[in-house]
Amino acid sequence: MEHPLKWLEITLIILALLGIWYSVLNFSAVKRVLIGRPMRTKELHAQHNKLIWFIALPILSADLYSSVAYGPESGMTELAGLGSNAKWLILPITFSTVILLVILILSYIMGVLAYPKGGGAYAIAKDNFKRPWVSLIASSSLLIDYVLTVAVSVSSAVKNVSSAYPAMAPFETTLALLCVLVLVIVNLRGIAESAKIFAWPTFGFMACMILLIITGFIDECRHGFIQSSTPSFGTIPNGLTTLLLLKAFSSACSALTGIETISNAVPVFKDPKPRNAIKTYIALGLITGITLIGFSYHLYVRGISVNSKNTMLSQLIADYFGHGLLYQIIIWFTFIVLILAANSTFTGFPQLAAIVAGDGFLPRGLTNRGDRLGYSNGIILLAALASLLIAAFRANTNALIPLYAIGVFISFTVAQIGLIRRWRRVKGSYWKLKLFINLIGAIVTLIVALIFAVTKFASGAWIVLIVLPFLIFISIAIHRHYHQVALQLRINPKEDHPEPHHVTSIVLVSGVHRVVNHTLSFAKSLGTDVIAVYVGFDDESIDKMEKKWEEWGAPCRLVVLKSKYRSILEPLSRLIAAIEKKKGEHDHIHILVPQFLPKKWWHNLLHNQSALLLRVWLFRHKNVVITTVPFHLKK
Repeated sequence: MEHPLKWLEITLIILALLGIWYSVLNFSAVKRVLIGRPMRTKELHAQHNKLIWFIALPILSADLYSSVAYGPESGMTELAGLGSNAKWLILPITFSTVILLVILILSYIMGVLAYPKGGGAYAIAKDNFKRPWVSLIASSSLLIDYVLTVAVSVSSAVKNVSSAYPAMAPFETTLALLCVLVLVIVNLRGIAESAKIFAWPTFGFMACMILLIITGFIDECRHGFIQSSTPSFGTIPNGLTTLLLLKAFSSACSALTGIETISNAVPVFKDPKPRNAIKTYIALGLITGITLIGFSYHLYVRGISVNSKNTMLSQLIADYFGHGLLYQIIIWFTFIVLILAANSTFTGFPQLAAIVAGDGFLPRGLTNRGDRLGYSNGIILLAALASLLIAAFRANTNALIPLYAIGVFISFTVAQIGLIRRWRRVKGSYWKLKLFINLIGAIVTLIVALIFAVTKFASGAWIVLIVLPFLIFISIAIHRHYHQVALQLRINPKEDHPEPHHVTSIVLVSGVHRVVNHTLSFAKSLGTDVIAVYVGFDDESIDKMEKKWEEWGAPCRLVVLKSKYRSILEPLSRLIAAIEKKKGEHDHIHILVPQFLPKKWWHNLLHNQSALLLRVWLFRHKNVVITTVPFHLKK
């Protein structure tokens, strides 16, 4: 018997299809409801659209802070096969992660001071390396990591909910995709709008984690800091190798992704932008470090084990609060903040993509702002790529983690080396201290990136290591194309001037009716040589057309072509080729395509869209100009 909740998934798909159908019917109205009113360009720089630091904290830092929900568990998952003797290793792994967190935050504060206009690793690399491929390593690795952040955060959020409600487990992929859709709609409404919606739930999750940590210490004060469930400390488990330990550390470092989001998004802060960004970094470092250490310590004391069907966070909450109301509240706050982690990426990805596209290394469409002044194309592209990953990996967090974080640590390394080069070149106050901080950061992040590449290679990191150079290659090809286009479009103002050309206008006719009359009237008003062309499929239809044309008074020369294969394109192509041979190099052929437009949208389904197909096909001719002459039907 089929699972009854399977119908929920079918219903959601039907509702989505109905929503798409309604959007086609009344796109403008739906867009206004979902996205909101269009905003004027001058509102872009209005301070009410900018973020103060304590509001930016939950918006831009949710990616990093939410990682505490799965970072320590990811590390321990690698050691789960070693038994209970390996549980104590969560403490040194977490302490190492926090030390790395401090180094990275200090390093990125140096980046904000040096580059207050934002851009993060890409801006740093572009300014300090002559070769563009270096900056493209930074941007490409970050863009890949942003996509993975959405996929991992949303998948982890859904996993936490299914831990509390096992009946939801079969629908994790569908729920994850719906969450991405909601994020797209909210972010298309604009940064300020998403701040109003998403700021306070993140604070709620922070409060929940602090409550969990305090409750743990109170419990330990009452029952002892070493309990019956606490595993022995310092015992080296059988089977532990250096490679396995490094693999666990690299997985735990997935909790550090998202640090660069603040430096990339400095322009969204209120003035003074650098100071507000630095305040956000300091607050983020303090609360994330305290939470990681406290959470991991309580996991150790309670002896929590990795369970693929129940997250370690869910187990710890249940240990302290049972499965009552407080458990439900914390689980749902965890779900929300992991969704917000993906939301912070919806700020970083479009900003970075727009900067790179502005330099000509990505499609220029990514620089376009939507109705609400956000980079709409970047938002939609991020959602599409993340949705593909979620669907491909069935919203499995552990399957996505090996792909995760290697890209961001590569960009970290590039950024640190770039800042070292900057301090040596610019110097300035305390430049040796700044250089030392970034030198330590470069060494540490390079080591971590290498650890990721080696330990996670077979588990899926090879995919990123292939996609990264491919994306860099594509970016360079795009830049080369834009450069070649610019060279071909460039004119010499003293030599290149518009000149009149001889034009032959060809009007495609399908019979003698009002649409053809309307098009011929327009063609004859242009003062060009006008030829009407009719393509017939048999002798009877051709004779009928010629008689009607004569009865109409032959308003212009009629050329009749016979098609042996019932195609308009083949005989028309022969005619164009014959005319091009007779005409000079600077002559043009002007093809006018009559097209009537029905009053109601569904009437289009009842008619052939031959005019559209003709336009696409005719564009391949060098000296052919195509004009569609519309005739609007009234009924």
